[in-house]
Amino acid sequence: MQIEIDRIIEGYAQGYFLMADEEGKNLGWYYSRKRALIPLDERFRYPKSLQRVLNQERFSVAINRDFAGVLAGCANRETTWISSELQEIYLALYRSGWAYSFETWCRDELAGGILGIVIGGAFIGESMFYRIPEGSKVAMVKLVERLISRHFVLFDAQMTNPHLERFGAYTIADKEYQILLEQALSRRCSLY
Repeated sequence: MQIEIDRIIEGYAQGYFLMADEEGKNLGWYYSRKRALIPLDERFRYPKSLQRVLNQERFSVAINRDFAGVLAGCANRETTWISSELQEIYLALYRSGWAYSFETWCRDELAGGILGIVIGGAFIGESMFYRIPEGSKVAMVKLVERLISRHFVLFDAQMTNPHLERFGAYTIADKEYQILLEQALSRRCSLY
């Protein structure tokens, strides 16, 4: 399979995202008229019980320490939209400097992580997983802190769910999303 990195990044930069169907076949481009975002301001929130976990400092964070492990964790579900073909694409994007894993570790064990693509000042969240309870939630809090400190414009979650809503996720119309995306693409941001 030949992976055209530039074409894939161009698709994401226009607001599209890749998904396979639930059987892990038929990889295609999708677009959502209502886009879910994780706020990068005072609207970001998380459960009080998570603050206790953060205070315990049981988890450390890393970027791309185990990209393949995070990718495998995100894809390891009964029904997944991350097909083997899409996994190859994410690995190619990672090797090209576009895809990242933001990870939590408990000592030497990968606890959880968030898989995403960085284009300019946009972090496009693709998936998240955990192996140790609270691992992905801590990753979410620490990633938002990192994105804010690095002046990212947008954290695109694509679609919302009750779990993301606990962090303040909200949806915006396509027109508003395109304005934010354009602002994000004009920035040069880095997770490091």
